[in-house]
Amino acid sequence: MTAPGRADRPPRKALVLMGGGARTAYQAGALQALANLLPADKDGKFPFDILVGTSAGALNATFLASQASTGGQAFYQLAAFWTRLRSHQVYQLPRTALSQWGRWSRWATALGVTLSARQHGAALDSMPLVNTLHHVIDLPAIDRALAQGAIQALAVTASSYSSGVHWTFCQTAEDSNTPPWSRPGRRADMQPITIEHLMASSAIPFLFPATPLWVDDGLEYFGDGSMRQISPLSPAVDLGATQILAIGVGQPHRNLLDTAVTHHRPPTLGGIAGHALASVFHDTLQADVEQIEHLNASLSGLSDSVRRQLPFNPVQVLTLHPSASLDALAQAHVQELPTELHRVLNGMGALSGGGAALSSYLLFEPGFVQALMQLGAADVMARRAEFLAFLAPAAA
Repeated sequence: MTAPGRADRPPRKALVLMGGGARTAYQAGALQALANLLPADKDGKFPFDILVGTSAGALNATFLASQASTGGQAFYQLAAFWTRLRSHQVYQLPRTALSQWGRWSRWATALGVTLSARQHGAALDSMPLVNTLHHVIDLPAIDRALAQGAIQALAVTASSYSSGVHWTFCQTAEDSNTPPWSRPGRRADMQPITIEHLMASSAIPFLFPATPLWVDDGLEYFGDGSMRQISPLSPAVDLGATQILAIGVGQPHRNLLDTAVTHHRPPTLGGIAGHALASVFHDTLQADVEQIEHLNASLSGLSDSVRRQLPFNPVQVLTLHPSASLDALAQAHVQELPTELHRVLNGMGALSGGGAALSSYLLFEPGFVQALMQLGAADVMARRAEFLAFLAPAAA
């Protein structure tokens, strides 16, 4: 893990938001609770200098960047956005010649989804999300936040289906001298973040269509940034972070909910799909944190004169993950899914047991969203002392 080796490097706090579809409502609840911990006399300053997001976490990060000039109010605005969000504002089942029969037949609906997947490479139509993002994210406001110094950088990650490279797209202030980086399998490019970047970063494989973006003077097709993400904290470090708060929604130790598996029967198609998506969104935060901790320990054993000459800097990292099973939480709310999608997922065995994991990425409905936000808030308050220490002003 490297960072600009400058002895006068200023303290910078970064917020890293991992991906996970509807599950990222957890982040909104956690950040709203974090806002409640901010000092009342904080003069309206936004508490993070760098925002980094992947997949739906990129949507959250970009929304916050567009609201950063309002200070801590940005977190309440994000929570309000999630409270109002519904599935039909994110995706819809594809319109095909069989759509008229889908209201009565799950097989017609499933066949229509299959035909669309073959034609477009995705089971769902994500155009509603395009319209939603255009309405709720003020892209020019990101430029203003950067110019005013409310934030220093916004970074969004996506994975190229064309080249296999994991790209980080960075928008910084005009006077920033941060150079783009190139690592094996990972590259960065400095360009204004657009709705297309967000659609690319959040294009869940198999579910949402790939999005074309221009890189290296060529057009490449991109999908969810969680794919091939081997170093999620690296963009924040490369952008100059000295402190990082990373919020993930993955659960490496998932509860075994699939009764078919526990009774030694093969998993359902929905169970397999849910497991595949859990693998895509399996964040590598802990491995990255361990690397930084090893580096910090090594640096602490060196003299100040030697340490100042090295291209490495100590970085404090605080991570937050859900304390309860999101699969189980989704299973309790699957009845909220849109009727036609509910019918298809039920046919796949994706509404109970291990299959409920699949629905957890698509449940943009009030009951599930509120439960996630409440869990995020509770997890922050349970570690109140740690978050208060993180929010304290860093020594310059």
